[in-house]
This record gives sequence, structure tokens and C-alpha cells, in this order.
Amino acid sequence: MTNIIEKVREFMKDEGISYLLVNSANRYLEEYTPLDENSRYFLTGFTGSTGDVLITPENIFLFVDGRYHIQADQEVDHKLVTVVKLQTGQIFLDELAKKIPQGEMLGIFSKKNSQKRVEYLQNKGIQLKYFDNDFISKDAVYDSTNVVKIEGISVEEKLKNINYDGAVLITNPEEVSYLFNLRDFSKNYSAKIRSKALIINKRARLIDEIDDFVESFTGNIFVDKSTINAYDFALIGNKVKILENSPIKLMKSVKTDDEIKHYKEAFKRTDMAVKAIRDYIENNDNISEFDIAQQLEKEFKRFGAKSLSFKSIVAKDKNSALAHYSKCSKDEILKDGSLVLIDCGAYYEHGLATDITRVFVKGAPSELQKRVYTTVLKMFLNAYNFSLPCKGNETENAVDGFSIDEFSRKIYSENEIEGFVFNHGLGHGIGISVHEYPPNLSKNEMAKVEIKDNMCFTIEPGLYNEEHFGVRLENSCYMKDGKIRSFVHMNYEKKLIDFSLLSEQEKEWLKEFEVL
Repeated sequence: MTNIIEKVREFMKDEGISYLLVNSANRYLEEYTPLDENSRYFLTGFTGSTGDVLITPENIFLFVDGRYHIQADQEVDHKLVTVVKLQTGQIFLDELAKKIPQGEMLGIFSKKNSQKRVEYLQNKGIQLKYFDNDFISKDAVYDSTNVVKIEGISVEEKLKNINYDGAVLITNPEEVSYLFNLRDFSKNYSAKIRSKALIINKRARLIDEIDDFVESFTGNIFVDKSTINAYDFALIGNKVKILENSPIKLMKSVKTDDEIKHYKEAFKRTDMAVKAIRDYIENNDNISEFDIAQQLEKEFKRFGAKSLSFKSIVAKDKNSALAHYSKCSKDEILKDGSLVLIDCGAYYEHGLATDITRVFVKGAPSELQKRVYTTVLKMFLNAYNFSLPCKGNETENAVDGFSIDEFSRKIYSENEIEGFVFNHGLGHGIGISVHEYPPNLSKNEMAKVEIKDNMCFTIEPGLYNEEHFGVRLENSCYMKDGKIRSFVHMNYEKKLIDFSLLSEQEKEWLKEFEVL
């Protein structure tokens, strides 16, 4: 790591810059970038899925959100890296901008930053210097031989109402995979293909790079600034036209009835895999986090999973306070009274990601474990049954994720437990990727978007204390006729519930999850 830092410092000196942004993303701007394509990982040793680095003359700043505060502290060398712990509601780019003096230039790798991010920084008064190629890590060559076709609405049907005077360039891999009904199950943690797409005159074709097309095409090229990288945006030049929202993104976010039907079946099998792992924990002694993770993958495959939708989180005791703990250690052995958090999911035939989190305890739970578990359960039940006040026969307005998140936090504020924090958003959209937008459930402005019928999302409140443990309870859900419904029917742990802390209404709501 020291050698890489020295190499980067030398590069900055040669290029005449004092500040450099190093990303966790690859050129497809993927959230879950493999570590061998993740420059930030090579620079800091931090393995989290998100979190970028600012190199300054005196320091290396790693910016992480609440999910990764503890993990980042554990993984980085604090003599070399300073962890900046973003609090709920703080915006990474705002905090980054505060560390760059007026008039200084920031170097960025143009293929690893969206045009939207670039313009945000420019609006902050920051001068940017582009570097086309990131020498810290190299993008892997994509092998397309494993791509398979799935059933779904035809490309022609999806495009029939898309009318633009020119070409539409789609650069988000999930959107491309959705548009062409293509999936790649060859590797864990992803089902999408890596490609771009061009839509012209209601016809679409796949494309790897856009250089030749841009040079020969004389019309307008419409792009989504939140998903196109700055390199491609600059390449298009004065031919560019801005999409307020990608039409494929909006289409993809509202699942078809067939996709909802598939999801119901996929979650039946997900429930069975999680139930099997609960039985495994109950009936076996001297098992480790690693043993549980290995067995869990076997259970998913036994019930027909093509691959995992993300690396399973299996975290016991203090490790469960790390919202996105990823080690699954062989040395962490469950003992009597051990609490274990399991966050997992898989892909099945249709290539839509499942996602569920449950918490178990080996033997008898402590009173604190029961209190925290029950409080998180209260937060979930109230969020899940959230509804807006009515005016006559209609609600005041559409349900959005911001309001649901706010309501869940209100429930916690009325039942607060000293030392335990809820430091992440309440939920996220799900689909081809395990994290999609829209919808979103959080304190962010992006969550102030209507959750429409057949949109799919998680509700996952959590409470964490690094000296004790963490509890997160997550159901993947969908909206139907203005009401939230759950794909997940895996029950909650009765021995972890303090029923005296539940209201009669909450006890009634809980009955929906007693079938397994």
C-alpha cells in the first residue's frame, strides 16, 4: 500500500496537482465493483462497497457513510488514512469540497465519475483536471460468452413509446440488461451484463465503446448525467442533450405483474434457505461465521438459486454492529448467547435480486438483546404499515420513501435505547441490482419520489452499538394499490421478542409473519 501511495504522490507531482479524487467505482460506475477493479481499495485497504478518497498535500481522506464507520476504522492504517465519518444527511461531495481551498485544482479519473458528480463539484467552484485512465487499478476485460436471454417484455414493446429526435445512449448496466432481457449468472453478486446501448428510431443495439459512433453520428445524443461518465460526456461534445430521467430507468423501476409473480416465487425459496440456516444454527455447536456463510450458499443453491445477489453478511456479537461486515471469519465461533445477524440474497431464473436480513441467537437471549430486537421490530412494523392521513376518500398525497423513513425514526425516538444508533437509510429499491433507484427510503432528497404500484424496495431498520451488537430486520416489499406488501414471509424470532414492549396493534400486525 505504501508503494502505491508513493506512486500516486509522484503522479500528482508530475501532473502539477495537489488534490486527487480516487474512486471505488469502475468505468461502468457500478456500486459493487470487484476489489481488483477498485482503486480506493488498493490505496487504503478498505473493502466496503462504497466510499471514495481525497488525497491532499498532507493527508488521505476516506469518506464513508454510517454503514461503514466501524469497518473503515478497523481496516485502514490510521497513520496513512484519515476516516471521515459522514453522518445521516451529510453529502459526500459537500464535505469533500470543504477540504479543497479556493483556486486549487482537483484531479479526477473521468471514466470513473458521473457527469452529474462533475457538475456538482464545478458548481462548488472547484476546478477539475481530467485523467482518462486510472493507473491504480485496471478494469477487467468482460467475457460476454456467459450472457443468457430471459423471458420478458420484448425490446420492441419497451421502446414503442420512446420518441426522441436523435439517439438515446444508455450507459447503466442494469438498464441495458433490463432493456435486452439479458443476464449473466457466471459470477456471484451480479446478474447484469456490462455493455452500453443506443436507441435510434425505436430500435436498440448493444455497443461497447461510443467513440466511432459519436464521430459518425450527426444528430442529437440524449444522455442521463447521473449514469454517464465524464469521459463519454466530453466525447459527445455539442451533440449532447440532457435527459431529465432515463426512460429505461423509470420503466425498469415499475415491475410488471409477471416480475412480481417471479419475485414472490424467488422469495419463497429465499425464505426456505434462511429458515434452513436458522435450523443449522440451532442444531449445531462450534460453528463459525464462515461455516454459516458456506452452509447458507449451499442452501440457496439447494433451493434453485443461480448465484448470490451479494456477499452474505454473517456477523456475530460485536461484528453485527458493522452494518456491512464482510469477513465471515473462521475464528468467530458461536457460543451460548451469541447473537448473529444474517443479511443475504440470491438470483433465480429471472435475474432479480432477493434481499433479506434476520437476527438469531444461540441459546437464550439477554434482556438487552430482546429490548433492541423488539425495538427494531417495532420500527419495521410501523414503517411497513405506514399510511398517509386521508382527506375524504383520498390520501393527502402519494406515499414516498422520505415519509416512511421519517416515521420509522419517530418510532425510535419514542423508544430510544442509550448507545444504539440508526445510522443508515431505511431502505432501497431492488431489481436487477440489489440496490436500485427509484425508489429510495431515507432522509435524502432523492427519497421524495412517489413509490408507485409494483415498485419493489426493502424496509430495513437497524440499531447498532459497537460495544455490544447490532440488530437489523429487513423485508423486501412492493407497493400494490397504495399499500405496502411483503415478499418476505420468514417469521421473526419469538424468543427475541419482548411482547410487553409491543402495542396491541403491533401484535396484530406481527401475525402476518408467523407462517414459517
